[in-house]
Amino acid sequence: MRVVVTGSEGQLGGELCRRFGDAAIGIDRDTLDLARLDAIEPMLGRLRPDILINCAAYTNVDRAESEPADCFRVNAEAVERMADYCRKNDTLFVHISTDYVFAGQSPGRPWREDDAPHPVGAYASSKWVGEQNALKHRRSIVVRTCGLYARRKCEHHRNFVRAILRKAEEGQVLRVVADQRCSPTYVPHVARAIEFLCRTAIADESAAGVYHVVNTGGVSWYEFARAVIKAAGIEAVVEPISTAEYAAAAPRPSYSVLDVGKYHRLQGPVMPPWTEAIGEYFSD
Repeated sequence: MRVVVTGSEGQLGGELCRRFGDAAIGIDRDTLDLARLDAIEPMLGRLRPDILINCAAYTNVDRAESEPADCFRVNAEAVERMADYCRKNDTLFVHISTDYVFAGQSPGRPWREDDAPHPVGAYASSKWVGEQNALKHRRSIVVRTCGLYARRKCEHHRNFVRAILRKAEEGQVLRVVADQRCSPTYVPHVARAIEFLCRTAIADESAAGVYHVVNTGGVSWYEFARAVIKAAGIEAVVEPISTAEYAAAAPRPSYSVLDVGKYHRLQGPVMPPWTEAIGEYFSD
């Protein structure tokens, strides 16, 4: 089995390469820049994957507001090219998406896969179009996840947890948004779930579709930052601020907690609560 992973230099892509071992072929941006659309099919034709996992994305949410065409090229148009290759070659396609597709009014419960997305902003909209492009291929899996943070030993990766710890160690006052609720997620748990989904979809093609794969429970970024500081056993001042005070260029969802019930009904590896995940981060 040949598993090609785009974005292999990133948090999730790197973890998936480690998880699939010798079967994995990692592709970083230097090898294949997804913005070069015409380079995608020739590269995949040379590699001939049995499974293609797309972890690459344009992820600078704020810059996307001023570079929407660049964002859509990578997050939507490139995905269509990959899905088209997979359709023509009967390859399983796994595309990684985001909780940002839900920016509408909270339904009063975590978002489910059959809830209608309502993306706001260039990044969120590009990811939603990318999902639709991926699903044009019948053997596609779209994995929506949120707030990824890699293993603690992966020091070269940037994520919310590492940023909080760095600022705390520097003695900075941490001013963190308190009015956005989501499901921050530990990368090894997502990689384990994706491997399970791949093996399930190979055995049963009806397992294709959209899945939410996050650590369970909802938390604000402010609450999550306090939990990180407590688990690290360090002292820091953490102050809540509003989204308006944060004043980012791009809009963020106020409530994007995801329901993992559909994934869990497949009876694969359980996605633990976010509280357990942050403990595992410090014990790994």
